[in-house]
Order: sequence, then C-alpha cells, then structure tokens
Amino acid sequence: MNKLNLPFLLIFIFIAQACSLLNPPRPRKLPRPSARYNQRPALNMGYAPIRKKIVVLNFFNESSYGKEDLAITATNEMKNELNRTRQFVIDNESAHIFGSSKQIFSGGGVKLATLAKKAKVAGVNLILFGRVIDARVRQKTDEIGFVRKTDSYAITKLEVRLFDVHANKEIYTGTMNGDIRDRANKFFMEQRSEKIKDRREILRYSIRVAARRFVPPLLGVASKLDWTGRVAKIIGQQIYINAGRASGVFVGDILKVLTIGTEVYDPESGALIGVTKGEVKGTLEVIDFIGVDGSIAILHSGGSVTEGDFVQLYN
Repeated sequence: MNKLNLPFLLIFIFIAQACSLLNPPRPRKLPRPSARYNQRPALNMGYAPIRKKIVVLNFFNESSYGKEDLAITATNEMKNELNRTRQFVIDNESAHIFGSSKQIFSGGGVKLATLAKKAKVAGVNLILFGRVIDARVRQKTDEIGFVRKTDSYAITKLEVRLFDVHANKEIYTGTMNGDIRDRANKFFMEQRSEKIKDRREILRYSIRVAARRFVPPLLGVASKLDWTGRVAKIIGQQIYINAGRASGVFVGDILKVLTIGTEVYDPESGALIGVTKGEVKGTLEVIDFIGVDGSIAILHSGGSVTEGDFVQLYN
C-alpha cells in the first residue's frame, strides 16, 4: 500500500467511527397521561354522552423563551388532545367572540362573564384559556472530543383555566410542569443555528408534555356538567337544534326543554353567585339531522317551546 494514502485512510476510519457514536435521530414520544382517557364512558342505552362544545382561546407566553411559537404550540396541543378524547367539539368559529387568553387574563376574567349570553347563543358550553408562565432551556456539553455528549434540560410551566358558560363562572384552574431531560451526541463544530433550532424543539416538546397532563383533570371536571344545546329555529312542526351528528346526538334522543335560568347576585358585594337551573317546559324527540352539526326534532310532550330555549339530554 502506498505510504501517502495511509494518513487519508486513518482519517477516514476515524470519521466513520465518530459517526457511529452519534445517536440516530429518533422521534420523541410524548407520555400519555392515561391509557383510558380516550375511552368514552357509555350510558345505559349503549352509546356515549353528547359532546360538549368548547372554545379554546389562543394561549400567550409570559416567559422570556419561545415567544409566540411556544404559545401556539401549547394551544394546538391542547386542542388536539381534547379532540382525541372524543368528549368535546372544538369550536374554532366562535373563538373571535371572546378574544385571546391574554385579554381574558388582563381583565381578570370579567370579560367572559359579560359575554356569557353571546356564548350561550353560539351553543358554547365551555371556554378554555391559558398562558405559559415559565419556559427555560439549558444545555451542558462535554469539553473534550470530536463527538461530545450534550445534556439538555427544559423547564416549562403552563396555566389553564376552564369557564362554564351556563353557570357563568370559572370551574377549574390548574398549573402543570413539562420538565424534561434529553441527551444526545453532537459534533463539536455544530453551527449556532442548529443549536438554536435544537433548543426550540426541546421547548416545544416540553410544553406539549405540560399540555397533555391537563387532559385527565379537565375530563373529570367536564364530566360532571350537563351538556346544553339550544332551540335555534322553529318552522311549522319542526324544531331545529344547534347540535347534531358532530356533537353525538342520535335520532330517537329525547331532549328536555328548559327555560332560561335566573342569575343570582350577592346583595352585599354585587358579585354573581351563579345561575339557577331553568324549569322543564316539555320534551322533544330527535327525528333527523341537518348540516354538519344540527338536528331536527318534534314536540314529544308539553308545549310552548320557543326559539332560544335550552335543551338537555333527558336521562
């Protein structure tokens, strides 16, 4: 063998061995809070309850890291996870009524109480809003070697709140951490742009972990609430309801018609205590569907049903 080729051969072998030390790229798998949360609880009649219509407002980021990108990631992950449970209908069209999470937090939640009537007309049951409270990422890299071991630590904290439209009050507040640790082998000559990209991906992963941890408690709270729909229109004998296939309504369902509840205020402070349940004024039977998420019903019992009346599943 030519002696001149020996150094080049040694360099080639060294690079090949170094590449073999690198961890192959592997997709990160987010932890699932529970293997059971996407199994819809069945009623005695053999099918799942009607899905509640929820609006998820755009989150905002109060931390110094991640900026708007982290807030968008948290918002989208929350929507995806709630949708996976098949217990909710995500209403993106009605989100403009309430503004962003930042506007709600800055107003102390008062804005939601004043917009509750509009939310009821839109058929919204729940409003979820939140913010990224903290987000940090740190990396520690070995100082010696062509290929160096890098440990990354991401710390995120997410706050989420849930507002019950028909009770006109906040029913859940919670914070979750998405702290994670990641280890990888990297070339010591890695470009700065690659380091920034890697940090951004680790933060995204961390905030997604935090968002997923909210699913079980949110399901627990929402499952205790009654689904409420509304009589949107009455034409002749047909009564049109603002919920149908997408919400999980079935042909043959019996719905009870309720009057609008009364808001109860504290006479001393003037604060809203809550809303009373309306009185039952009749029942309806679902006979057909209309559109993506609407249904047609006829009077089953009682009378004097009017547009704007609320309906609930008759158990």
